[in-house]
Amino acid sequence: MAAALVLALVLVLLIEIYLVSLVAHVVGLPLTLAILVLISALGATLIKREGLRTWRTLRATLGAGRIPARELGDAALVLVGGVLLLTPGFLTDAIGLLLILPPTRDVARRLLTALALRRALGPAAGVGMGLHAARRSRPDPPGSGRVIDGEVLPPEGPRPSDMPRPPDVRRPPDVQRPRP
Repeated sequence: MAAALVLALVLVLLIEIYLVSLVAHVVGLPLTLAILVLISALGATLIKREGLRTWRTLRATLGAGRIPARELGDAALVLVGGVLLLTPGFLTDAIGLLLILPPTRDVARRLLTALALRRALGPAAGVGMGLHAARRSRPDPPGSGRVIDGEVLPPEGPRPSDMPRPPDVRRPPDVQRPRP
């Protein structure tokens, strides 16, 4: 897991260096740096606006007594998008922008929810759920070694209907009526 994370970070870094050098080659280094600074400044403004909007929605949901699952997901996506927008680079800026804007944030939240459910529930979650459930619900064929033959025996001892009923505990003992 740690090796995959390090590999992903190195890969993102290499892509960022390539994109910055490509843009610098086309428009020049000073303009490329100005674009990166401008994107970071606009990103900070966008983070503030969307963060406050998400915070207000979260507080309203909590005030209404509902579970704020969607709002917490939005807050997490705005936080991650903000970190990516403040990181210099064109790829991280594009991903951060997608995570902060409400229409694309909704799509990202749904994708992450589906991914988390699939990971938590295994193959039973998602599109293949019908086939998986159908395979599980079929009975095992005779002789497969999974069927246990046996018979059901009645329980030993007195049956519940033969046992005496306990006294009525809702009334004081001196007021109880005799049972027929």
